[in-house]
Amino acid sequence: MTVSLTADDWPIAASMLSFGSAPRSGDPAERGRWRDDLQEVADAGFTEIDLTDSWLPFGDLTDEQTRLLRETIDEAGVSAVSLSAIRRSVIDEEHGDDHLAFAHRTLDRAAELGVGVVSFGLHRALTDEQRKQLWFWTVAGHRDRDADEVRSLAASRFRELGRHAAEVGVLLSLELYEHTLLGSAASAVRLVEEIDLDVVGLNPDIGNLIRLHEPVEHWRDIVEATMPYANFWHVKNYSRDEDAVAGWFSAVPSYLENGLIDYRSSVKIALASGFQGVICTEHYGGDGLSMSAANRDYLRTRVLPRRPVEVGRSRVRQHYPEGRNR
Repeated sequence: MTVSLTADDWPIAASMLSFGSAPRSGDPAERGRWRDDLQEVADAGFTEIDLTDSWLPFGDLTDEQTRLLRETIDEAGVSAVSLSAIRRSVIDEEHGDDHLAFAHRTLDRAAELGVGVVSFGLHRALTDEQRKQLWFWTVAGHRDRDADEVRSLAASRFRELGRHAAEVGVLLSLELYEHTLLGSAASAVRLVEEIDLDVVGLNPDIGNLIRLHEPVEHWRDIVEATMPYANFWHVKNYSRDEDAVAGWFSAVPSYLENGLIDYRSSVKIALASGFQGVICTEHYGGDGLSMSAANRDYLRTRVLPRRPVEVGRSRVRQHYPEGRNR
């Protein structure tokens, strides 16, 4: 199969992660903040954005707020091609039901905003101890129990969300994240196979796994195992050093081209696996938007194919409905 996307038109979205939390009432003053943030992304050369819900809680927006947001996005001249909903695990022992309801509302809002793919995960809110650190991943947070009843609940709830996603015409993607049921390549693949819907795939955010200050899977093993199921992709990188004998590990954010993960090789593996989805650039620390723009340029000028190439066959749907997330 020949992929029609090339370096020139591959959708590469800027994450809104670096903009913090924006007000959501939609009154003129607060809507100005939306406009300023989106214009800043456009000025950095992005034509696509990822609506990260740490910026706005999309599942809690009213009809009017949603309408105003879509107008503001259009005015900024960017396209909302993806939405990332984070830190609201649907298997949370205390808040899981509420998070599931929020996820359903998020899918509806995503469809209304013209988004083609929505990413969910099983990661929880940061603990107080994690918030005290320079880099939150240096302190362990919540760990999912890998028990049959927990895995069954996760598969059931994501299957429910997947069916809803199909009804409203979006893809659903599950983000790899440390110490959850999506915290290793094998566990993530097992979960998406248990869900068994072609509109539900993986978001192989490899950076979330290799940044841990502990032994980690090799990045290539993660890429090769998860890419056949990928329908969306958060990309970021970390410089990592370790002395396994002494039990010493360190990781800090870096440019895509400088870190541990070889994204040139990763993209080749992705293409061989049939990946044709949205790529979202993320970064923690410093000028996250400029880092994301530099990473976008690296992908466009040195990594993504310059002309249509033969790709493999994906295990999950890549575009739904046709062309929506492109």
